[in-house]
Amino acid sequence: MFSKFTSILQHAVEALAPSLPLQEDFVYHWKAITHYYIETSDDKAPVTDTNIPSHLEQMLDILVQEENERESGETGPCMEYLLHHKILETLYTLGKADCPPGMKQQVLVFYTKLLGRIRQPLLPHINVHRPVQKLIRLCGEVLATPTENEEIQFLCIVCAKLKQDPYLVNFFLENKLKSLASKGVPNVISEDALKGQDSLSTDTGQSRQPEELSGAAGMEQAELDDESPHHVDDLSTSLDSLTVTSLPEASVVRPNQDYNLVNSLLNLTRSPDGRIAVKACEGLMLLVSLPEPAAAKCLTQSTCLCELLTDRLASLYKALPQSVDPLDIETVEAINWGLDSYSHKEDASAFPGKRALISFLSWFDYCDQLIKEAQKTAAVALAKAVHERFFIGVMEPQLMQTSEMGILTSTALLHRIVRQVTSDVLLQEMVFFILGEQREPETLAEISRHPLRHRLIEHCDHISDEISIMTLRMFEHLLQKPNEHILYNLVLRNLEERNYTEYKPLCPEDKDVVENGLIAGAVDLEEDPLFTDISPDNTLSNQEWLSSPPTTPDHPKNDGKTEVHKIVNSFLCLVPDEAKSSYHVEGTGYDTYLRDAHRQFRDYCAICLRWEWPGSPRALEKCNLEAAFFEGHFLKVLFDRMGRILDQPYDVNLQVTSVLSRLSLFPHPHIHEYLLDPYVNLASGCRSLFSVIVRVVGDLMVRIQRIQDFTPKLLLVRKRLLGLEPEGPIIDHITLLEGVIVLEEFCKELAAIAFVKYHASSTS
Repeated sequence: MFSKFTSILQHAVEALAPSLPLQEDFVYHWKAITHYYIETSDDKAPVTDTNIPSHLEQMLDILVQEENERESGETGPCMEYLLHHKILETLYTLGKADCPPGMKQQVLVFYTKLLGRIRQPLLPHINVHRPVQKLIRLCGEVLATPTENEEIQFLCIVCAKLKQDPYLVNFFLENKLKSLASKGVPNVISEDALKGQDSLSTDTGQSRQPEELSGAAGMEQAELDDESPHHVDDLSTSLDSLTVTSLPEASVVRPNQDYNLVNSLLNLTRSPDGRIAVKACEGLMLLVSLPEPAAAKCLTQSTCLCELLTDRLASLYKALPQSVDPLDIETVEAINWGLDSYSHKEDASAFPGKRALISFLSWFDYCDQLIKEAQKTAAVALAKAVHERFFIGVMEPQLMQTSEMGILTSTALLHRIVRQVTSDVLLQEMVFFILGEQREPETLAEISRHPLRHRLIEHCDHISDEISIMTLRMFEHLLQKPNEHILYNLVLRNLEERNYTEYKPLCPEDKDVVENGLIAGAVDLEEDPLFTDISPDNTLSNQEWLSSPPTTPDHPKNDGKTEVHKIVNSFLCLVPDEAKSSYHVEGTGYDTYLRDAHRQFRDYCAICLRWEWPGSPRALEKCNLEAAFFEGHFLKVLFDRMGRILDQPYDVNLQVTSVLSRLSLFPHPHIHEYLLDPYVNLASGCRSLFSVIVRVVGDLMVRIQRIQDFTPKLLLVRKRLLGLEPEGPIIDHITLLEGVIVLEEFCKELAAIAFVKYHASSTS
């Protein structure tokens, strides 16, 4: 009570007293603080019962006022006094001792406001960055302390200053400790070993004193000119007598102390207070983005940042229930790492494990964003750590298990993070994890060379339809990612030599199926309103990659329009009229696919433009046509499933055809030739997408004869699928009828894709 009255009285006196020059006023407030330690006998009273907070605030105000009154970049006498007399060193010592109780909090606030409110660069001064680094060591030592909020504010302002001037980070890399560690010093360095170790500095002439004495020495130097020797001795004795106890470390074990700023932030990411943890994550994101190579190397090699990211990913993944509904995993709302707040009571769509799922996806999003923002070498190191410690160490065993429920859940989670990843570097590691790094052509004998790739592709043809659909969806989204290795590994490496072709002219009998496509009443593409709607302005230039039918006497090469008609009608006429039902239902014609095909193709062209694909197929003279052709494991499974389209569930067929249409959209000449060119001369024993569909149609023609009222039943099934007819009695052969409808729609989609690709080529 008495101290509060004294503080009020002092403020009143200061208000009435004549204004002193700023330097005298600054020195007065500093001496008032030092006198407290000389004269006080009660070191148990909290700092809020003293005048220290008021004096510190006044000192800050004076420094800001002084800077505002001077030209930019000019250091005033008050700032000179603070630097020359090592006031920050002394405050650090007082804060570490936390004497009086609460002093650490006051010191953190002073440092934070000083760095935040003073515009001139302070950190390059050795008498600033050295005590700043020492204070950094005190942050995050114990979690959930009363000073945690002030600690994170202080650390974040330091990070912000380093973001403004990245070269300053070199002052915070303690190379001496690194060299000690390399000579066999134990990883956990005691408090005594840390004393006197200072940051890398250009100021090499400074003597290195132990931490406990540096503040007192600074104080002695500050007072030599004005105070009596007796006064100095009293102050020094008072500071030396402060009891500085070593605080217990937080749960994160630091491998060494090279980059204390990172280590302190890492500790605070484990804070029970979510706001503190998010702030610490933001600080780490600022640090990893610094362009300094030395900092990036230290960050990944001398701190436990990689371990923290991956260990938390692993623990959150393992905390998920053994089985989660794949639909819940897919539809849970978009995750933002900084907004990981969820209330089970307020959620009407809650499901078991939702809290754990959101936490995992939120942390994965943070890792993804961190790697995306990180300096290049740091990003690669962090992504490799996620690959080795999380993808391989945690996810792979789950994906390789035999339990169907476990396979389904783990594949759904893989599908979700494939969709979610945005960092190119992390995506690259994820692709290598799923597919491996192989780029040479596949052989049937070596398809299991990368076990996970082999297992996932096999799951596309799993006995469980749910697993097949989920795995196919994962591959479909993987194919949409901007990474060249995905398509090359799955498909292109097997088409490089074009050894699926046989170099010979077309014979008339080989052309029957496509020539019959030019029938009366065929779609007149040039008169189609959508043809003119797709303007040259909406297409990408320089796309001259599309292959055309081979030039022969019977098949002359001309302006391309004949080829467009023939190829489009080849697909449109694959399904016989008696097996078609779309013309009975309004709005289900071929033209409905053109808009989607144009939009999707344009998106794929934008993705693939930087991959520098060839403009035309590789010359057959340069291809090794004698090499045995294998379409690759991925296309083999897709073709096998396509061949069973009449006997598979409707949902499986939709997913298989969706993946194949995605592949057909890619603007690579070999993919176009292999998947969309009915005229290609297939080598003996080879199959293409067109030839697979031809065999399915042949099987269909035989089976149609055995089904009574085939056409009416087919039309009824189509109307039920479109919701135009209510559900009624079960129809015989429903699987086959649904398969025929999917087959017809798939052929129309392929025709639309072929047309859009040829049109883009002709307008380039």
